[in-house]
Amino acid sequence: MTAGGQTVVRPFGLQNVTFLDIFLGILGGLKVTATVTAFGLLFAVPFALAFGVAQYLTKGAAHFAITLIIEFWRSSAVIILLFVFYYALPGFGIHLPATTVGAMVLGLNAGGYGSQAVRGGLEALDKGQREAASALGLARHHTLLLIELPQALMAMAPTFVNQLIQLIKGTALVSLVTLSDMTFQAKEMAEVEYNPLGIYTALLLAYFVVCYPITIFGRWLQLRTGAARSLSGEF
Repeated sequence: MTAGGQTVVRPFGLQNVTFLDIFLGILGGLKVTATVTAFGLLFAVPFALAFGVAQYLTKGAAHFAITLIIEFWRSSAVIILLFVFYYALPGFGIHLPATTVGAMVLGLNAGGYGSQAVRGGLEALDKGQREAASALGLARHHTLLLIELPQALMAMAPTFVNQLIQLIKGTALVSLVTLSDMTFQAKEMAEVEYNPLGIYTALLLAYFVVCYPITIFGRWLQLRTGAARSLSGEF
């Protein structure tokens, strides 16, 4: 608008910003959210498989050490781990990018929970299969790779999908280490546009739009794996 022949630009907070504008602005951080999630999976999946299998196979002191590592990542507060790895490690000369810190902390936290799904899936299998494989002369690692793990992974697939959803939602915390994810975008908007209800409702909707298709896929996968287990049981 004009005043006294001069153009006056209204502050952003007074502009007519629609809910759609807010929603699209928040989705501007989706690339960072997706990147942290993808790299987080690179930490979560190997950790879950390696430590879940190791916890299943070991006993004594080795079992205790493996359990201790798993419980450290499962039981520690993610927000504290983010602060420690991002702000404290540089004091020891270790500098990690924010994306690496976020992916590692969230991924290993999810991997800690996933390892228990792996262990539980293996322990739930009929021990007679292992005994039969041993009677046929199969080595222990062959039995694990060829008989036990394929069955356990089929049963664990829906749980892994749930962990993926938890990982995506957990990326909301990486805004605390300066990453401009969707939550960071919402916080930036909230500083200039006094509309907390609209902004955080849009943020809630953004996470719902991202996570709900994965939830549907998880339900479909659960039905398929359940049908496959029933079929194998009949045979």
